[in-house]
Amino acid sequence: MPPSPTRAELLERIASDSCLATLLERVTPRIAGDPGHDVEHALRVARAGLLLGGEDVDPREMIAAALLHDVVNLPKNHPDRALASEQSEAVATEWLLELGFSEEAASRVGAAIRTHSFSRAEAPTSLLGEALQDADRLEALGVIGVFRTISTGSRMGAEYFHASDPWAEDRALDDRRYSIDHFFTKLFGLAATMRTEAGRHEAARRAEVKH
Repeated sequence: MPPSPTRAELLERIASDSCLATLLERVTPRIAGDPGHDVEHALRVARAGLLLGGEDVDPREMIAAALLHDVVNLPKNHPDRALASEQSEAVATEWLLELGFSEEAASRVGAAIRTHSFSRAEAPTSLLGEALQDADRLEALGVIGVFRTISTGSRMGAEYFHASDPWAEDRALDDRRYSIDHFFTKLFGLAATMRTEAGRHEAARRAEVKH
């Protein structure tokens, strides 16, 4: 399996491809303002996706999918949250066709974007989709996952934890009110949802809690 490119190498690769460069230019302002879903998140997903997909995934399609997977980013508590990936698919497909992607490639990237969403609960239909989904979910685990969880919770008005019962020993978990609850309602279970072997291994490592 080829190594994941560094951030600098990825940006160099994007800059050398007029289509990818245009996608990066377009998407950056669209997803700015939310550090959990901004362009740096997209670049990390691209790097992880290239590693997880390996030689069996077209790198250009992987980078495009990663850049565009959150192009429509609705807040976690938005009533249409489950539709965000479908809306991102529509934008992505339009842009990719406009910029010269074949219909087959644009459709493959679009489907990967649509099915990456956890809230949508739709299975990917290609290795590209599996790698994108795993790469995005890895972002929710480990140190970066902690930062993203707190950031997202703060944007939703959640407290860090319940003051008198932080571990929910005598209350029901509620991750909309308490950010720490999100680890137990969703994040620690992500390792079991990974679809690539490398994704499962890395997710288990990141989800391990040291005592």
